[in-house]
Amino acid sequence: MVEYFEDDEVFRDINSFYKRLMERMFKEMQSFEEAVGSGRLKGTWDVKPINKPGMRGYVARGQFQTGVEPVLTPKRELEGEAREPLTDVFEEEESVKVYMELPGVEKTDIKLDVTEGTMEVKAGTFAKTVRLPAGNIDSEKASANYKNGVLEVTIPKIPRTESEKKRTIRIE
Repeated sequence: MVEYFEDDEVFRDINSFYKRLMERMFKEMQSFEEAVGSGRLKGTWDVKPINKPGMRGYVARGQFQTGVEPVLTPKRELEGEAREPLTDVFEEEESVKVYMELPGVEKTDIKLDVTEGTMEVKAGTFAKTVRLPAGNIDSEKASANYKNGVLEVTIPKIPRTESEKKRTIRIE
């Protein structure tokens, strides 16, 4: 059997580091809890310590303000704000595939535009412009499918000739 460590020194170091980290974290949380309790940290807070067998920590929920006056964003502005959907883009040998999460959106509410280097989607509260990794795409043959809140777009590539793929540039 091969021994990777001559003794348990590595594990003692890790354990020592972990203990110091936990002590520091608890000191910081205690000072945070004291600042909330004394009113030095303004805002609405709910801080609860957790001290169960095998589990120690804090749960802190709240909000605070910086500066003198709180900055309030009217609700109507938030409702009209476009959200950026989660997106994955894959360049395959013969096509570019884009997967976009649009939860709660009806298929009829999706507006999809593809140009030479970009794809733009607007759907309900979502909006995003995606730069496509390939410039040699055929937007005329692009297809899209929407199922279970996920938009899948396939954009075929235009095959390049060997002379288009490789180009020698003269250096001056």
